Amino acid sequence: MRAAVVRRSAVAVSAVCLGLLATACSGSSDEENKSSGREAARSEKPAAAEGGGRPLTAAELEKIVLAQGDVKGHKVEKSSVAAAATPDGVKVDRAECEPLAHAMSGVKLGKPAATVTRQATQEPAEQKQDVSIEDMTEEEIQEQLAENFNLTSTLVGLAAYEGTGAEEVLASLRSAAKACSGGFTATMQGEKSKILKVEEIKVSGGQEAVAWSLTADLEDGDTMPTKLAVIRKDGTLARFVAVNFGGLINGKDFPLPTAVVDAQLAKLG
Repeated sequence: MRAAVVRRSAVAVSAVCLGLLATACSGSSDEENKSSGREAARSEKPAAAEGGGRPLTAAELEKIVLAQGDVKGHKVEKSSVAAAATPDGVKVDRAECEPLAHAMSGVKLGKPAATVTRQATQEPAEQKQDVSIEDMTEEEIQEQLAENFNLTSTLVGLAAYEGTGAEEVLASLRSAAKACSGGFTATMQGEKSKILKVEEIKVSGGQEAVAWSLTADLEDGDTMPTKLAVIRKDGTLARFVAVNFGGLINGKDFPLPTAVVDAQLAKLG
């Protein structure tokens, strides 16, 4: 039975990289890492385009997106999720829920003029000395694994829009959350996931800010939450999709990673 618990927990952690959780394990792409002017881009901070004004360019977004060292205790790196996530790769059982599924999977929302993404992952603290699983109960094994993997990984995306594009995206997300509060089923990257409920949570910043906790149904009746927040600053949207690896094991809730959100908003201005 102990072996079964360990195996089941390991499978759960691996599931982070599948379906709705693909954003959490996306590695950085070689193409993105070769982009020129990366360090120079951080030296200047452009003013965010005001509603109806010129949208920020990709180069300007690079200047204000999170970088390594911006969030204490987190590793920040470029993410290839934007290249891998496409609308065609996301299927939902209810069309009105599509904006939420797209937002969770890293698909571009609406028609942005430019986008940029990063992955911000908590760095593990020093773990307790290992104890032989032969001396532990199944519950103790699961709790220990959950504690060791109590790390939140957040996909951070900036997207610049022309005109009222950013406002329209937020409106579509609000409508989807209201219509799909009772849940929906989505297939992403070939993996089918059932969202049991969509609950609004608190977030602030910019001119508009929305956030939800989406609870997914895992195997054997277990559940796992995902946090989604989208904040508008003039014509630019900041999107945050967070999962907690420990939550994959024990199904426990976790808070919105406000340190990551606040750090990004500070750079957005």
